Amino acid sequence: MAHSRARRNPADGKAPVRRAAGVVAVVFLLVGVLGFVPGVTSDFGDLRFAGHESDAKLLGLFQVSVLHNIVHLLFGVAGLALARTISGARTFLVGGGAIYLVLWLYGLVVDHDSGANFVPVNNADNWLHLFLGVGMIALGVLTTRGQPRR
Repeated sequence: MAHSRARRNPADGKAPVRRAAGVVAVVFLLVGVLGFVPGVTSDFGDLRFAGHESDAKLLGLFQVSVLHNIVHLLFGVAGLALARTISGARTFLVGGGAIYLVLWLYGLVVDHDSGANFVPVNNADNWLHLFLGVGMIALGVLTTRGQPRR
């Protein structure tokens, strides 16, 4: 089997990159669901489909919209699907991390009060996107270091 040489956890038989991708994917799913829960998301009545007019904030901090929550859910589903293989898990972590770094850059340059801020993002989101981008790439690289690429 092509993946049999990858380091695996004896408890569940999964390579570390697969476990990491699975955990990250589940967190995205959880965040996506929580974005639709009043109380966890403050100003829930101000939740809009998209755009900077959505004043709802996950945990009272991160600006969200229906579109933003759906993106988190889709990212989680994609992560679970890709975590089924070592190469897929690495692709999810490194590629997803790169996407979040692009989103971080977008958040730095977009006027938060303009129609271009359709996701929407605020300063707290920007910091989180930077952390996610760097963290996901680091997980993808460090959990496959020394492994043959497949």
